[in-house]
Formats: sequence, structure tokens, C-alpha cells
Amino acid sequence: MKKIIAFAGTNSKTSINKELAIYASSLVEDVSVDILDLNDFELPIYGIDLENEKGIPDNAKTFLAHIKSSDGIILSLAEHNGAYATVFKNIFDWMSRIDGKLWSEKPMLLMATSPGARGGATVLDVAKGRFPFMGGNIVADFSFPSFFDNFSDGKITNTELNTVLKNKAKTFTEAL
Repeated sequence: MKKIIAFAGTNSKTSINKELAIYASSLVEDVSVDILDLNDFELPIYGIDLENEKGIPDNAKTFLAHIKSSDGIILSLAEHNGAYATVFKNIFDWMSRIDGKLWSEKPMLLMATSPGARGGATVLDVAKGRFPFMGGNIVADFSFPSFFDNFSDGKITNTELNTVLKNKAKTFTEAL
């Protein structure tokens, strides 16, 4: 059985991106799913001096091991001021010091959501531009707008948007 990981690029305990990632992972059939939480991988803020003095923290190595041992990745990015959330950028930076191609060409369903009408589209564009240089194999992407208007009880309530995500999940599944 194939194994996928799903996580949100945030450490919010009430993350709407985590809710979306969990829902998207439920649409992928015949896989085991590991839901990761960045709160379980606390890291100091990356800096070259810190790396030279103390090396790479175990939590960065452990998170990267989850990526490497998976067959695919579902990631929903939180957008903070048009970019990644600091906690995601930090773990991304640490992992890149271990392996510059950290995504390892694993098929990826890359998403973002927000309460607003753009649905995290800016951070999604940033990631789509950057991840391929880091071994990212983005086979499908999804910007989910107006989260609180279109998501309830653990699922997408807007029929049209739900169909779009189901099709993206199917593309992702076929790439595994």
C-alpha cells in the first residue's frame, strides 16, 4: 500500500489549511495517510552560525525522513503577508541544508486556503515557482477561496469547488 503524508504549512492549532489537507487526503483511495503537524517538529530559527555551532536539529532530520519515506505529499500552505508562514519557511530552510532537493520528486498536491476570496493564491504562486528547484513534483494544485463560506463539518460544502478538488485528488492519486 502506498503511503502519503499530509500537513499544513503553519503551526496554528486551529489551522484551516490543516483541515483542508486532512480533507484532501481523505479523497485519495487505497493509501495510508500520515497527518503531520509542524508543532511536533519545533526548531530554532535557521541561521548559518547556529548550524555551524550546533549542526542540524533532529526535528529537521525527522521531518525530512517523513518526506523521503512517503510516496506522495499533500501540503496546504498558510499565507502570511503574501508568503509562507515563518514556521514553514524555517523547517523548509533547515531541511534544504540536509538535501537541496528535499521534496525528492515525490508527487505533490499543493494547496492553499484563506478566509478571503483569493484563497492563498499568492503563497501558492510563490511555492509553485520555488518548489520545482527543490525537487518538487507538483502534479496538482488547488487554491480554495473563502474557507469559512465553503467548508463545514470537515468537508467542502461548495459543490463546484468540491468537484475541482476531487479531480485534483484523482490526478494526484494517479501520479503515486
